[in-house]
Amino acid sequence: MKRVAAFLFALACLLCPSAAVPAANPPQAATAELSPDGIQRATILVDSYSYSPDHLIVKRGVPVELTLTSVTWLVPHNFVIDAPEAGLKLNQETPAGNSVTVRFTPAVEGRYKFFCDKKLLFFHSHEEKGMTGTLEVQ
Repeated sequence: MKRVAAFLFALACLLCPSAAVPAANPPQAATAELSPDGIQRATILVDSYSYSPDHLIVKRGVPVELTLTSVTWLVPHNFVIDAPEAGLKLNQETPAGNSVTVRFTPAVEGRYKFFCDKKLLFFHSHEEKGMTGTLEVQ
């Protein structure tokens, strides 16, 4: 019986290598801090094919100011939210090694995907490589 279990585990590792290693730190949602001036502020690190945090919680009807800080040296990214039904249509370039600020006021509660839509020739887009996150409006 132990041999069968070992065989099935080895097979699972071959078919899905990430299944063999448990996630060290599962993603945690971050909440934007409300400043005394009434603006919700948060910083999102923009790295090679990831955002950190990749789940941000904000309050509906309160202005948001996000600082997007690129920690990459060469590859530019962007921050896109395409949810016109919620009044969220953002496309902010984030040059390599720089920080930029994006401001908006979320009007509709829900969960909205943010992503990088950059793509090089015939390669997968950054979004397809997992560069996505969730903006949760409460």
